[in-house]
Amino acid sequence: MKRTSLAVLVIVAVMGSGFFASSLIAADVPASSPTVTAYYFHGNFRCPTCRNMEQYSREVIENDFKDALASGKLSFKAVNVEQSGNEHFVNDYQLYTKALILSLVKGDKEVRSKNLDKIWEYVRNKQKFQDYVRSEVTAFMQEV
Repeated sequence: MKRTSLAVLVIVAVMGSGFFASSLIAADVPASSPTVTAYYFHGNFRCPTCRNMEQYSREVIENDFKDALASGKLSFKAVNVEQSGNEHFVNDYQLYTKALILSLVKGDKEVRSKNLDKIWEYVRNKQKFQDYVRSEVTAFMQEV
């Protein structure tokens, strides 16, 4: 009887400490932490110019914001709006062509977004394109 009671106490203690530890880990990263997502929206047809816009955007995010990516404060997502389940983005962001959208989320709510529409103006000049994206992402990251 004493062995059974001792075994039950040990199991409860181990399970309880595991639960407590996992609760502490979850508490370290608040669910309401602000985040920025850079969405590159495209359709099924992808011309060389559109592919360049995605590549240039991705390069800036991955090369200049490594720490923010690693911490989860920033993410980059290429999204095909013609794929099932993604159609809502067209209405959400009033999309009419390929676009790079920055979205700032606090809690579970998007509080600000911006269509970086000058990517079309700068697409033929990689340096200007990337400088523009870098500047806009930096401004959004100041709110995180």
